[in-house]
Amino acid sequence: MNDNSALPDSDLVIRLRNGEEVAFKIIFDRWFKKLYYFSFRYLKSKEEAEEMVQETMLQLWVTREKLDERYPVSSYLYTIVKRLSLNRLKQIASSKSAAEHHFVNLKVTVNTTEDALSLSELKRITAEALALMPEKQQQVYRMSRNEGLSLDEIAFSLGILKNTVKKHLSEALKMIRIHFASRYYLLVVSLVSIINK
Repeated sequence: MNDNSALPDSDLVIRLRNGEEVAFKIIFDRWFKKLYYFSFRYLKSKEEAEEMVQETMLQLWVTREKLDERYPVSSYLYTIVKRLSLNRLKQIASSKSAAEHHFVNLKVTVNTTEDALSLSELKRITAEALALMPEKQQQVYRMSRNEGLSLDEIAFSLGILKNTVKKHLSEALKMIRIHFASRYYLLVVSLVSIINK
C-alpha cells in the first residue's frame, strides 16, 4: 500500500508492535491535534497540552509491545492523555512539592528496566536541549517545570512581564521538541537494541 496514511489503526498497531517508526509517525500525525485539543480542555495552556500529548506518544512507543490491535488505539491514547492532564492539574495545585514533575507522569507507567533506560534517555535529550538555550529560557523552563511555578510567579520572581515568560517558555518547549525530533532516530535505535538484547 503506497498511501500509508490510509492504513487502519489495527494494522498500524501491529506494525508499531514490531517497532516500525513509520507506523509510529502515522499514528502521531493522525492523533496529535485531536489529543492536543482534548488535553487543552483540561489545562487551558497550549504549552502544557502539547507536552501532555508528547508524553502520551512517548508512552505509546515505550509500551507498544503490550498493545492489542483488537482494541482502538484512540481509546488507549485518550486514556493516557486524560490521566496525564489530570495529574498535571494536581501537580500545578501542589507544585511546590514536585521536584521533577516534568517526568512524574511518565514514571507511573515504568514497569521495566528497559523503560527506565528510555526515560533516562529522554531526560538526557531534554538536558541537551536546555544546554543549547539562552540562559533566560533555561531559567524560565526550570522554574516552570522543575519548581512548578506559575507564569505569574516566574514573572514576579524575574521582574519581567508575564507575556515575556510565556514567550521564553514557548521557545524552550519548541527547542526541546526540535531537539527531540533530531535525536528521535537515536532514541528509537537505542530502545530497539535494548529490547532485542
